[in-house]
Amino acid sequence: MKKMKEPIKTIKERLFAEEVDPAYVAQLMADERSGVQKLITKYQNQQRKQQQMQEKYAEMSVFEQELYQKGLRFVAGLDEVGRGPLAGPVVAAAVVLPKNCGIIGLNDSKQLSAKKREELFVEIQNKAVAIGIGIADHEEIDRVNIYQASKNAMKRALADLSITPEHLLVDAMTLDTDIPQTSLIKGDARSISIAAASIMAKVFRDNLMKDYHGVFPHYGFDQNAGYGTKTHLEGLAAHGICPIHRKTFAPVKQYVK
Repeated sequence: MKKMKEPIKTIKERLFAEEVDPAYVAQLMADERSGVQKLITKYQNQQRKQQQMQEKYAEMSVFEQELYQKGLRFVAGLDEVGRGPLAGPVVAAAVVLPKNCGIIGLNDSKQLSAKKREELFVEIQNKAVAIGIGIADHEEIDRVNIYQASKNAMKRALADLSITPEHLLVDAMTLDTDIPQTSLIKGDARSISIAAASIMAKVFRDNLMKDYHGVFPHYGFDQNAGYGTKTHLEGLAAHGICPIHRKTFAPVKQYVK
């Protein structure tokens, strides 16, 4: 009697479960059904992507691991989001991750989809030792310039932490603090701690700008987060500035009366 082949639906359920026996995968590779072969290809692609993400995580943990090996426990990553927009604040975050936090997928927030950022935002909140948020609003940006305002926001994020870190990993900036620090160019793509800070700041700021959209609906803040998109510029031309616009930024300043 010919042996019944396992239904493709069952194979799919088993193949994408948490743990898959390599012997089972090898067995499936001998199954000539096109539906099974498509599942195998999908599975292999998923495994390859997972492996790449694991390698990226290890690569981005180097700075933290070096500090842990020196006996340090609390390393904070700092980053800011919102230097370029024409409206709204600049937001900074400081994040202290536990050793071997295992948050796979951390990367520069700009390289991630909104959905992935939201997922990682929740995971970081659940796993971080401490998180601090700092804000410099549009008025402060106009008063002291965007670079200084970004520094101020970072200092506030650092002060907002519930613990005092032993070392700082800072994205492309040096802060006025007695805490030892390392400034990393493109740090949000090189350090898991800075990447985590980048994600926390980005999601926090995006949500803030969505709230502002409810108050000032003419500029598309819920979609552009204050950046100078076509919708935003058309809103400026038609309605002028709103109270959270940065008056020292072009082209906003041409609408200041």
